[in-house]
Amino acid sequence: MPTTLLPSDVLKRAHAIGNYYGFAPLSTLTHARRGQNVKAPYPDGFALDTLDPAAKEVVALLKQVRDSGITPSALQPLFFWHSNAAAGRPAPKQIVIQFHVLGVEHAIGDAVLIRAVRALMQDLTKSDPHLKLNSMGDKETRSRFARELTQFFRKHGPVLPEECVNCAKDGDILEAAQMLARSKEDSEHLPSPTDHLSEASRKHFECVLEYLETTDTPYELAPDLLSHGSSWAETCFDLSIPNGNGNVHAWGSRYNELARPFFKSAVHSIGAVIRINTTNREPIAPVKERAAPRFVFVHIGDEAKRESMKMADELRRARIPMTQAMGIASLSEQMRLAETHNPQYLLIMGRKEALEGNVILRERSTHTETFIPLSSLIERLKVVG
Repeated sequence: MPTTLLPSDVLKRAHAIGNYYGFAPLSTLTHARRGQNVKAPYPDGFALDTLDPAAKEVVALLKQVRDSGITPSALQPLFFWHSNAAAGRPAPKQIVIQFHVLGVEHAIGDAVLIRAVRALMQDLTKSDPHLKLNSMGDKETRSRFARELTQFFRKHGPVLPEECVNCAKDGDILEAAQMLARSKEDSEHLPSPTDHLSEASRKHFECVLEYLETTDTPYELAPDLLSHGSSWAETCFDLSIPNGNGNVHAWGSRYNELARPFFKSAVHSIGAVIRINTTNREPIAPVKERAAPRFVFVHIGDEAKRESMKMADELRRARIPMTQAMGIASLSEQMRLAETHNPQYLLIMGRKEALEGNVILRERSTHTETFIPLSSLIERLKVVG
């Protein structure tokens, strides 16, 4: 049976999760730039009919970002989410929520996105999602992997499912591999892209895994998880509910080449598409605007960012009104974003504080700073907030 969650509750939870992990609703970002929008067609040579369904949804969103005049970059990356469900409209049969990180090359972009999507699914289903993870690598990797797959299908063709072999003969070798992986027949010897990763892709994937492990995020390496078509590269992941009925499911990947035509320069990009089947078709009630956060968490260095990821869910469960820009390395950019929220307090953590298990609480009006152990942070913030 489809989930009985009200669509308005789904949006409310997406707003809350986004806030704690630093993802803004795309509608808020575009509204802030109202009057600066320029409608433009899809980039020249962009063949929509060749894209898989997930890629079509992503490029439609990338077009909205470009048309709104937002230009993500490494200095000012963009963390946002969007849904096909909107207040005042009847709920769609399938609610689609997308989370995206544009402008972050480092593996922390992958880790933050995965953590946010996992937290949303956990909140919606009250179950721990099962995370499967793989890497398709860069162009160099995919070329090597495609050659290996071609040899595999030539060698094992007589004992493989006919539809998979025919697909490989037609030239869509990755689709043939996906079909074989889905069938679970004779797929145990299917080549894995991680065996053919370039040095850069190997380092990136290892860094993603390190972030997940140090933030206590359970995962399963899945060699048979292959990204959909040529639009996707590097990290790909799948989140499902164990023993569930498939009504809440997420899939994500990096897609640098897919985003390239929409911006003036290459933008490192990763996104996830969450699909939620519901039974409610009534017009969606408006989501109550959240009050401005009393706390903004600013962190410098990998150690601090890992701690902030682990703390995000604890602070959310404790209903501490906080936000942060987890994937942004620049302190000045984090402080600029903090100013837009105008919080009463800043939580500040650098490498030294992370290693010592402390965080600095700064009251912005007086510049008073207090060191608080992480073990007592939530209780202290409840008193302060």
